[in-house]
Amino acid sequence: MSDAALIISGDRQVTRGALMERARRAASGFAALGVGVGDCVALLLRNDFPFLEASYAATMLGGYAVPVNWHWKPDEVAYLLRDSDARVVVAHADLLPLLAEAPPSLTVITVRTPPELAAAYGLPMSEPAGEDWEAWLARQPAWDRLPQPARESMIYTSGTTGRPKGVRRMPPTPAQMEGTARNRAQIYGIRPGIRGLLPGPLYHSAPNSFGLRSGTLAELLVLMPRFDPEQLLALIERHRIDTTFLVPTMFVRLLRLPEEVRRRYDLTSLRHVTHAAAPCPPEVKRAMIEWWGPVLHEFYGATDLGAPTACDSHDWLAKPGTVGRLTEGAVLKILDAEGRECPPGVPGEIYASCDYMPDFTYHKRDAERRAVERDGLITVGDVGYLDEDGYLFLCDRKRDMVISGGVNIYPAEIEAVLIGVEGVLDCAVFGIPDPEYGEALCAAVRALPGTTEAAIRAALQAKLANFKVPRRIEFHEELPRDDSGKLLKRKLRERHWQGIGRTI
Repeated sequence: MSDAALIISGDRQVTRGALMERARRAASGFAALGVGVGDCVALLLRNDFPFLEASYAATMLGGYAVPVNWHWKPDEVAYLLRDSDARVVVAHADLLPLLAEAPPSLTVITVRTPPELAAAYGLPMSEPAGEDWEAWLARQPAWDRLPQPARESMIYTSGTTGRPKGVRRMPPTPAQMEGTARNRAQIYGIRPGIRGLLPGPLYHSAPNSFGLRSGTLAELLVLMPRFDPEQLLALIERHRIDTTFLVPTMFVRLLRLPEEVRRRYDLTSLRHVTHAAAPCPPEVKRAMIEWWGPVLHEFYGATDLGAPTACDSHDWLAKPGTVGRLTEGAVLKILDAEGRECPPGVPGEIYASCDYMPDFTYHKRDAERRAVERDGLITVGDVGYLDEDGYLFLCDRKRDMVISGGVNIYPAEIEAVLIGVEGVLDCAVFGIPDPEYGEALCAAVRALPGTTEAAIRAALQAKLANFKVPRRIEFHEELPRDDSGKLLKRKLRERHWQGIGRTI
């Protein structure tokens, strides 16, 4: 690991050696504030050097870095801070209003919002309030004790079925650390000497894993303050990026760039482009492979599971729509409602485990942790099937499946067709109450001006069985998505199910 390796954000850069020295100072400071083994340091930060510094510092002490989604409201932020029992929160100055309801005992250390973030989000240059990160670091001696066994960040799941849960893993054994290194090399392409680019927010699970591991192994790591499709292309060319992690929404935005813009940039340095976090429509993925070449890699996984399957572009082109076969040390089964294993081609709930992943619990929710396990395997509620060759195909989230007139309908299948309809920019399909069938399909669509419901219906009817064509189509200016590209369907469903007497 070269101390001379660079980490870049905007026009600023820092060597890995300097960043790790600052992390050691932060570790001493956190220890003086009472952070020890198993304790939490919350990070209310956008993509910036202090996110990495504070994360590495927490792990040196055997503690957990707890990223906070800065899109949340003060009540949601306060819930996470209380639930995690965080002793310290490190926050960008412009995000301090989100701490309005934070526990008064919490120590707040403020990071000055840097110019590239202020420009990307149209923010004023906020001044630090209270304890300033730079001044605080300067007062700390470097941590010179042996580091504790490192724990992964405690990521809070998205909370689409209630309050988010913190996934709290035990420290890994040496064998698990070696297995994790091999897995990260396979799914993310992270190996010593890569030139990495991180366009997604570090508070999300996969970008967090990609960013923290790349920060220790890469020859170069570029942090994007905010995803912008043309800027991403420019950064790939300028820094000869070979490894990056994207989500399908980013692919869609990249493909919508004018052809002359797409041709303007040299992308031949790319070797390993990983995507996950949300379903990728087949037409979108095929178009990206045609543009960038067979450098796309996909995995199926979750904060709770690890990454039990993965595939490269060649696998996917041979099996369009697959999310891959088993990774090293993984076990995966498709089970029906009675816990029986489903035969190939028959959808059921996905249960999996990865032997390189240390055991976990949901912080303060051990009963919920036990509820998702069956015979040593974990489920996050996804539905899918294995084909005869052992390739996994996803159908949908179990909670997103619509049962209309006794027929199971998987919205993800319909969305994959709908996103390809001319004029459609974004879409979501979900169930709404129906007095006759129990549920009916509704499509929420963001579309170009002039796109009509009749045209959308005709396009869907040409490719889908009639019962899969949504009975209702709604037009929206924007659909609720988080920065990982995950669609927040709950927000779309809510108004339809209010007063119905059913939990959505």
